[in-house]
Amino acid sequence: MIVVEVLAGVLGLGVVWVASGLRVVRQWERAVVFRFGQVQSGVRGPGLTRITPIRDRLRKVNMQIVTMPVPAQDGITRDNVTVRVDAVVYFRVHDPITAIVGVQDYLFAVEQVAQTSLRSIIGKSELDDLLSNRESLNKGLELLIDNPALGWGIHIERVEIKDVALPETMKRSMSRQAEAERERRARIITADGEYQASRKLSQAAEVMSHHPAALQLRLLETVVQVAAEKNSTLVLPFPVELLRFLERSNPAEPSAAEPSAAELAAAEPAVPEPAAPDLPAADLPAADLPAADLPGPDLSAPEPAADASLPTGRPDAVPPTPA
Repeated sequence: MIVVEVLAGVLGLGVVWVASGLRVVRQWERAVVFRFGQVQSGVRGPGLTRITPIRDRLRKVNMQIVTMPVPAQDGITRDNVTVRVDAVVYFRVHDPITAIVGVQDYLFAVEQVAQTSLRSIIGKSELDDLLSNRESLNKGLELLIDNPALGWGIHIERVEIKDVALPETMKRSMSRQAEAERERRARIITADGEYQASRKLSQAAEVMSHHPAALQLRLLETVVQVAAEKNSTLVLPFPVELLRFLERSNPAEPSAAEPSAAELAAAEPAVPEPAAPDLPAADLPAADLPAADLPGPDLSAPEPAADASLPTGRPDAVPPTPA
């Protein structure tokens, strides 16, 4: 009976001994085994693995890509501008034994080398490169971090510059520079447009000089455009060119049998108009009275002759018209 109990106890101890040496390695992990402090050459893969208790010690290493933010670093660029730049580093462990044995804390080591490399990149670059040419800077920063990390069993996957913080004075200076640049481009475009417009206007003027009717059509088109708004008074001068155009389109001369209006006007004798006498209101002539109070004219009465005794050139030189 005692022997059975002893055997059962020994069997139970054996089961506990074996169970205490079992370890589970997950899919994204690799296990490094140290036997009495000495690393074993083989790396344990994912799954159930067993080590010898007391003699062996197992350490797991994460093989996933690690995302490590790099704290913002203050620096001075090559063109003497103070900036504050932060970045992010993506890396993974490709040699678990080297990462565990070669470096005390590979996470801390990668963080420190990323900060120093970022400061170095800031000092070697200009402000315009930090703002617009980040792809090349990212590649240069990746090479700077990857060179020492390769000896630690770590591979740098990617490095990205996240943000570039500028002083307020520099932001205002850059905004003024951008505004001046836009104004310069606007002036160049305006001058180019005026040059092209002047070329076209000179060509149009040359065409109109050969075809005067084109100038009249353009004038009428301008009048139509102005009159369409209906918010102003349009004063249209009558151009002499239009008269010449009408003369060329109607070359008929007046008949010789019929005297012209100018010849009739020259043949009639000029009769001077009598000046109005300067009389008081009571002696006003009948011509100034209302039309209802005037009698009909006496056509049979002879016209009185002018008095030669009255001096000429004065308002009272002409007698009032008889009623």
